Amino acid sequence: MRPRFHFTAPRGWINDPHGITYRDGQYHLFYQHVPDSLEWAPDCRWGHALSPDLFSFETLPTAIAPGDGDDGVWTGCLVTDDAGEDRILYTSVEQPGIAIGRVRLATPADTRWISWRKGAVVAEPPADVELVAYRDPFVFRDGAQWRMWIGAGLANGSAAALSYLSDDLRKWTYDGVAAQRPADQREPIWTGAVWECPQLVEIDGRHVMITSVWDDDVLHYVAYAIGSHRGGRFEATTWGRLTFGDSHYAPSYFRDSDGCACVMFWLRHIADEKAGWAGAHSIPYVLHLDGDQLVATPHPGLEVHRRPPSQGLAADASWTGTDLEISSGDQPVATITATTELTLRVGDASWSMPHDGGPVRIILDGPIIELATRQGLMAAAVAPTADELTITADGNLHHFSALAADPQTSER
Repeated sequence: MRPRFHFTAPRGWINDPHGITYRDGQYHLFYQHVPDSLEWAPDCRWGHALSPDLFSFETLPTAIAPGDGDDGVWTGCLVTDDAGEDRILYTSVEQPGIAIGRVRLATPADTRWISWRKGAVVAEPPADVELVAYRDPFVFRDGAQWRMWIGAGLANGSAAALSYLSDDLRKWTYDGVAAQRPADQREPIWTGAVWECPQLVEIDGRHVMITSVWDDDVLHYVAYAIGSHRGGRFEATTWGRLTFGDSHYAPSYFRDSDGCACVMFWLRHIADEKAGWAGAHSIPYVLHLDGDQLVATPHPGLEVHRRPPSQGLAADASWTGTDLEISSGDQPVATITATTELTLRVGDASWSMPHDGGPVRIILDGPIIELATRQGLMAAAVAPTADELTITADGNLHHFSALAADPQTSER
């Protein structure tokens, strides 16, 4: 069973979304793809999809594939310079040392971004820094120059973001460690030994770092820090968690067609092996700050797909109460309990997050459930046994709607 408005590839494995760009009335979504496997493998490539709204998708041919010195084409970003020239900067890896990548440049071979030409390696690990991981470039403007952050793990056990500077996106100079935090520091939150996909963004006029927490080959959750960025160094004043459970990971920051700060995530543990696909992407979320808390809310574009309540497998609701059950046919699919914690149970598994009693946004889409509150996000795989899902709840179900989206189209 496929979701209707969460992206999945026609076949194979996907993980991180990246390079999400609004251009000429359409969103370009790039993503990590292993087309011939249902498990992750080092020979990832940049898949490519097109969407009018990030809820329905047209899958395009592979944008950048392994070869020409790359054993894997891993996560990166897409940037347009002041002259309107487009650049992809991606993590290039070679066997056997795939933990330590390098950054390579690619440029479009056509105006529709269907094919990309690989260029030079533009950044490598600094010789005087001992590293256990180096990957995931993210580029942003810093005054008159371009700055690039690269996710890293230092040999001393600290997770870090390394900083580089450039005038033209082609020649980069190492500019030191932009931010770091020891793996043994656990208060107010723990941020692991490696930061994957660290991104420094401006939200509501403040600097926010968003990063995925990795430690000892285990992917954990998405954390954030609010602070100040000056002279290439980021100083955090507040730390928090954006995601809970074991699904959301590897966020990709972008600006939507209205210029709003947005993010999409890889959703882990979502798959249909019989249908030949594994991995999905979250719906898009809009980011804003509520005091010193980063809040993600479902993108308002979802409202276009609302329909009057009816039987089906896709729904959008806001709920306040203490107990809610989702069933399919006469079988329970998931339950949500709200006290001082919000707990989602699916079968024998359960996940919890802090809860302040406020509304819980519930997005159902076939095999996926996503929950969004002021405290954070949670998601899980569910297994409907019939062609409809039913919600039974105490309290109040607000704005309960069915959802309808154009089916995802197959690969060209």
